[in-house]
Parts: sequence; C-alpha cells; structure tokens
Amino acid sequence: MLIHPLPLSNARLLELPTFPDERGLFVKTFQETTLTEAGIHFTLKESYFSLSRKNVIRGMHFQLPPHQHAKIVFCPKGAILDVIVDLRKDSATFGQFHAEELSEANHRAYYIPEGFGHGFKALSDDAMTYYLVSSEYHRESDTGIRCDSFGFDWDCAEAIISVRDRSFPALKDFQSPF
Repeated sequence: MLIHPLPLSNARLLELPTFPDERGLFVKTFQETTLTEAGIHFTLKESYFSLSRKNVIRGMHFQLPPHQHAKIVFCPKGAILDVIVDLRKDSATFGQFHAEELSEANHRAYYIPEGFGHGFKALSDDAMTYYLVSSEYHRESDTGIRCDSFGFDWDCAEAIISVRDRSFPALKDFQSPF
C-alpha cells in the first residue's frame, strides 16, 4: 500500500495493492500495520457501502462528537469523484477541500480523519462506494453541510441530491464542534 499526503492536514490518499492474475483481481483494502507505520491510527468499528447512479451527489456527511469518526473510503465498482472538506476550526486547512477520482480502475482510497465532511458524485451508473469507519452509526450525531456551500464546483447540471442532503446548513452557518 502506498500512502500519499494530501493538501488537507492529516488526510491521505491510499493506493491499494492489487494482484491481478488469470482468475481476475485481488485488492487489499485494509492493513492495520501499514497504516500504523504511516502514522494512521484507525480502529475499524463498522463497514458499509452505497450504490449510486451517475450524477448522484451524496454529502457532505459526518458524525458529531462524541460519535465522530475517521473513514477509509474506496470505490470497488464504477467511479466516483470523492470530495473532503476540513471542518476542524483550529486547523490551518479549515474550510478547504480536496477531490480525487476513486474507481475500480485506479484502486485508490481516501483516509479521512475525524472532523472532515465527506461526499461524492457518481461518475458511472454503477458506482459502489465502500466505507470502513472508526465509530458506529449514531442517528442523532449523523449530519452534514450542504454540498454547494464551500466553493467546490461539482460540474453537474443535473445532480441528483436527496432532500436530506439539501436540508443541511451551509458551511458558513455551521458551528463546528471539531
């Protein structure tokens, strides 16, 4: 696994090891020792995935303290434009965002620290987004900020966004507890 720093403090881009052969492909998505050696201390508590059609935008999601979590996110099927925004008010990169394409072709993943908002746009009709999460889902702490409120251009005239995601506050109106 290759681990690259991103412009946002403590966030990382992971290149997942892949092993193709005549049968197909094997991809290693998590190895605690490798992450720990890179300074990433991640305890897996929950795992889930979403399926999205092209032009679906999900986000920008996170959980509030004390149920906040770090995530490792990858796309084993199709392709997504994955976006993170730093919500840590004392961070030098507060309010800044970063985007990467994650796909079944490039085998990349994000390590997203606690205190970040996360969202993505599906680039294909069969986009599967897989999440490894460091805390369990807590309904009352599950929230977000609006995906159009922090300066990122989603380049999507016909975006499909849930009513819930549209109801989140703008970044400027969000009182960050991080």
